[in-house]
Amino acid sequence: MMSLSKNLRSARSFVHYYLLIFLFGPYSAHAGEQALLGHWKLSSNANDSSGNENHGKNHDVIFGIAGPDRKPNSAARFNGRNAYIEVPSNKTLQLATNDFTLTVWAHTDHALDDVIGDLVSKFDPAARRGLNWCIKNGHGMTGSQANYRNVHFGIDAETEPKWTDCGRPGNAVYIMAMAVHDGNLFVGTCEGGQNDTGHVYRYGGRTNWIDCGSPDESNAVTALAVHDGKLYAGTGRYRLRGSALVDSLNTNPGGKVLRYEGDGQWIDCGQVEKIDAVGGLGVFRGQLFATSMYNYPAFFRYAGDKQWLPGPLPANGRLITALSPYNGFLYAASWGGCDIYRIDGQKWSDAVNLESNGQTYSLEVHAGGLYTGTWRNGRVYRTNDGLSWASTGRLDEEQEVMGMAVHNGKLYAGTLPLAQVFRFDDEQGWTNTGRLDHTPDVRYRRAWSMAVFQGRLFCGTLPSGHVHALAAGCSVTHDEELKPGWRNLAAVRKGDRLQLFVDGDQVAESMPIEGSAFDLANDKPLLIGFGGHDFFQGSMSDLRLYGRALTPEEISSQSVQASRD
Repeated sequence: MMSLSKNLRSARSFVHYYLLIFLFGPYSAHAGEQALLGHWKLSSNANDSSGNENHGKNHDVIFGIAGPDRKPNSAARFNGRNAYIEVPSNKTLQLATNDFTLTVWAHTDHALDDVIGDLVSKFDPAARRGLNWCIKNGHGMTGSQANYRNVHFGIDAETEPKWTDCGRPGNAVYIMAMAVHDGNLFVGTCEGGQNDTGHVYRYGGRTNWIDCGSPDESNAVTALAVHDGKLYAGTGRYRLRGSALVDSLNTNPGGKVLRYEGDGQWIDCGQVEKIDAVGGLGVFRGQLFATSMYNYPAFFRYAGDKQWLPGPLPANGRLITALSPYNGFLYAASWGGCDIYRIDGQKWSDAVNLESNGQTYSLEVHAGGLYTGTWRNGRVYRTNDGLSWASTGRLDEEQEVMGMAVHNGKLYAGTLPLAQVFRFDDEQGWTNTGRLDHTPDVRYRRAWSMAVFQGRLFCGTLPSGHVHALAAGCSVTHDEELKPGWRNLAAVRKGDRLQLFVDGDQVAESMPIEGSAFDLANDKPLLIGFGGHDFFQGSMSDLRLYGRALTPEEISSQSVQASRD
């Protein structure tokens, strides 16, 4: 069936291409070429072939590799560590309020040891002005792999962010997990009643949540992750007293991992040995891993069916929780101390201690660095080499930093005890974007889980159990897993909308741009393979920037033409 489907798609593409030539003739192609502001073939150098002299400065990009047409010397390799191309700003790259289109062929591997990173950015982070285009991987979101291979395209012009209450899924006390999968946002809940169990819900828009069932008999779904095209859920007996609430009367142990098959059906993928709560789920080099939330340190690899194979543990025997790949290593946060660990696939390195006491929570990659949030002093730390960590400051007077996520070029972090969300503004420090939980007469409120979905940043809270969404600028996302291999991608600003295309098909469109005209002009360079997320890991070929919105037919024609070659 797969072979038949592939042949039918190839035939459709062949017919589609010649139909476009018949309908539009050579005029369509020439009109597009006349609107080119930049054309970086990326075959043998960083030069611009558009005639506008927008030549780039190469930073460790390797040219001369095979491209999407399998011809040698037609693409460039970006190492995900320090490789990018820098194009100086000039008048032709000042997109201002105009329509524009970016198109590129991009290749990603199936098994990753890093996040994928940015395709193109021209963004002033201090002014929050410009554009961001990346393939987002969000690991280590306090235990969940929240985004995996999701294409994100956004613009901003120093807009003020707005939070919207998206309602309460079921009887949730705590939104513990989030993941984007198959075009949907899923959340895992902790529910506090005697007969309540943790559920997974799917977002249905506005304040609507669709129950996808209770995978286990425990009181919480503690972690979510996407692996090989499927959604996995880790369960647990969450101890609500750890959040200064009355403990759940449901004392059933968790520690299981289950796979979602749709329509509320869950397949048991086995019990992770000795633990009663999964602390984190994450994918590294194509393998799914699970950790423990409490007491017993655990690091297990999924071997299929119901098998979980024990892996090595840190030498000091401390608990590890959230997981995130970064620059060839798998990193882990810890509830056993204010420490960070990393493994090269075989052996854990010695712990890096950030503070004398406390814990570390989430992990996120922003602007090429790895960040982690801490308790008890509410600080965020950053590293570029995995060994030397430096504080980026404390988030007001908050005590704990939990969920973190990059959205539209900026890093956001949630806190305790007031469930506030802060934006990292580099030298200017951390800016408070709002408080999400106003539950009275409680000691702690958490802004715990985060994910980027439908062009917005979502955040789950405790103890209200609500989910909130932030609009920062205007963004559009492809909320399905981008397949590995060569893909033709396009990002379009057309009037008051943003659009995304994958392999010639439109896959997403933003809501209308509100308010200002969104003037994107800034004096920052255009960066190829770097931006607000990370250095790009993969290959690129034939990057083009047009000073107008290409039609869907023109974008499809580009995709079909190259796929025929």
